[in-house]
Amino acid sequence: MRILLVEDDSLIGDGIKAALTQEGYAVDWVQDGEDAMSALALNEHTLLILDLGLPARSGIDVLKNMRDRGNDIPVLILTACDDVQDRIKGLDSGADDYMVKPFDLNELLARIRALGRRKSGQAAPLITHGSVILDPASHSVTCNGEKVDISHREFSLLSVLMANKGKVVSKESLEESLYSWNEEVESNTIEVYIHYLRKKLGTDFIRTIRGVGYILNDKL
Repeated sequence: MRILLVEDDSLIGDGIKAALTQEGYAVDWVQDGEDAMSALALNEHTLLILDLGLPARSGIDVLKNMRDRGNDIPVLILTACDDVQDRIKGLDSGADDYMVKPFDLNELLARIRALGRRKSGQAAPLITHGSVILDPASHSVTCNGEKVDISHREFSLLSVLMANKGKVVSKESLEESLYSWNEEVESNTIEVYIHYLRKKLGTDFIRTIRGVGYILNDKL
């Protein structure tokens, strides 16, 4: 999952980005409303964490504008504004969830996972395909009942493929999901991680659709 974090407080923003990156998320961080609008126009993100009190343009303006443009990614408001009317305004402007600072990091991670499930239409907390079970909460994968040793990047790639079961996911889409702006991506990086996953989960688990992308094998 690639997250756009919009937070003007450098200390808070740096802490959130570090924590989310540690969990395997790709995070792009901007610090004012105008930069947020520019980032959202690129359509690269799958979730937005949005502060309301921003320089240049308010969080509510950003939210309303993106919804008016048809951008339907989940939005989690993260703000110091704890007045009930502020919460109502944020939710009625198109937000999907709302957290007040200070917040518990584990709760933030749980809400991100919940929003991700809602977006993909996956109500259950575990994602299953064949004999493979992926648990986003514990960041673990099992295959035939055995735990699989898997890196953060492999887990993130597998999460994208399993959230898009039945769909071909292009190499470019995988790169956008796994890497933030300041990370360099080697030309064969995705192929390398696909190779690692096949070694661990079975050579037939992921199919290559030549010239198009990758898809989970539906005949498992």
